[in-house]
Amino acid sequence: MAQLLNFSDAVSRLKAIRDRAGKQEEVKAPGWFLLTLEGRAPWELWASLVSRPLLSQAPKGDGHPVLVFPGLATGDMTTLVLRNFLRDRGYVPYAWEQGLNRGPRPGVIEACVERVQQLRAEHGQNVSLVGWSLGGIYAREIAKTIPDAVRSVITLGTPFSGSPRANNAWRLYEFTSGQSIANDPRLVGLKQTPPVPTTSIYSRTDGIVAWQCCVEKETERSENIEVHASHFGIGVNPTALYAVADRLAQPEGGWERFDRHGITGLKKLLYLDPSRRTGFGLF
Repeated sequence: MAQLLNFSDAVSRLKAIRDRAGKQEEVKAPGWFLLTLEGRAPWELWASLVSRPLLSQAPKGDGHPVLVFPGLATGDMTTLVLRNFLRDRGYVPYAWEQGLNRGPRPGVIEACVERVQQLRAEHGQNVSLVGWSLGGIYAREIAKTIPDAVRSVITLGTPFSGSPRANNAWRLYEFTSGQSIANDPRLVGLKQTPPVPTTSIYSRTDGIVAWQCCVEKETERSENIEVHASHFGIGVNPTALYAVADRLAQPEGGWERFDRHGITGLKKLLYLDPSRRTGFGLF
């Protein structure tokens, strides 16, 4: 009898450990330490300016149009550095021109779809979509709506999976959009990968969005690229800019995965393996 009680006690303890482990694995919003690190965003802008000679070596574009979407509660001024960089690399970048991004209110996605179709007609080429944070949600959903008009999708720090509250911006989203994020029907199906070449660029030191919510399911036409960046600075971060240019330079119909194994090994240091596991609770 004593042996049975001991065995039962051991099973109970193992179950308790398993339950605690499961709770620890639940994705939560970044903590105060990572949130504090968001203060490095101005340094990332400075780094991109200093790195211009190196960024000028990024792959050149073929002149196709690129529509760039800003993040939550921001406008086209925040994507100016990114758009100027893309213009220098030989693309034709466009701002979204809808003022502040206050969330996918009625008519916004429809207007974006119309804009993409208009650009495609004007250029006679499919349009690439680049979205920063919430702007990446627009890019992904538009590509799902009109895939025949979209060449590729690139997102920067965009949370499209996991809990909608696994970030430090959900209250701002509710305030600006006027919609409860927990009951917003527009958020259903965000995790589905667009049917076009798709790249998610993210950082494990993002202080606003839980990086786990930015990880794309990798397929023959979807991938993840991890960079060292803050959420507020990822759109001007030099490593992220280089990655965007590299992805946009992929020939239509000939898309291949991002190669992080440079000859000098520098790319491997700058772009970490997204599939790696770390033993650090902070990241």
